[in-house]
Amino acid sequence: MSTLSLQAEVRVAARALARAGFVHAYGHCSLRLDADRFLVCAAKPMGLIQPGEPGTVVPVHGPLPEGVLGEVRIHQQIYQRRADVQAVIRSMPMQVMSLSCAGLTPRLRHGMGAYFNNGVPLWDDPQLLRDDTQAAALAGQLGNAQALVMRGNGAIVVGGSLVEALTLTFYLEDAARIELQLLAAGVADQAPRLSLEEARQRATNSGRIFERMWDYLTAGDAELNLITREERQP
Repeated sequence: MSTLSLQAEVRVAARALARAGFVHAYGHCSLRLDADRFLVCAAKPMGLIQPGEPGTVVPVHGPLPEGVLGEVRIHQQIYQRRADVQAVIRSMPMQVMSLSCAGLTPRLRHGMGAYFNNGVPLWDDPQLLRDDTQAAALAGQLGNAQALVMRGNGAIVVGGSLVEALTLTFYLEDAARIELQLLAAGVADQAPRLSLEEARQRATNSGRIFERMWDYLTAGDAELNLITREERQP
């Protein structure tokens, strides 16, 4: 994919996250370029990133470039540990945030939640992560999971592409919505959960599962024409 397309893909994803209400003034997303570098969106509210506004190339190892947000070191630490991760999203979904304030993360309840069958660990610290030691500890706690929830501070979602990471951010918020509704109804303890076998069978990526959610969340974006369908395959 060309540099122009990669920059556009990051901007399109950033604006989609804002339109969906998953980010507001805070949040960022990135896309791996190669083993040594990744591209992070502009350091501003994601919904205000303009067409053509470039993101910043960040080294996987080494100091953050000037002007890059401090928590982008979380992306660095994840890319260092997970060769399978091609995209990272730092978001603030409302349902996830509410559930996290109770010290909880979504459980395996429904189809969209099935994609988190490695569990959703809770980072039990509401402070911002502004140093490499904290970021490394968070990346270590993420382990092989697709998402991690930060108590009172949003979520980290990873994927094999930005298409997948954006989709999984939607799925995580929907799983949190389900969990909160079951808790509100007083039936969370007795409500059925998916077994690991059921969840792993359900968590398919066939049938353009991720691509259709990308199409839904990015519909109408001014820069979609810069990204071809073939380039957006995970």
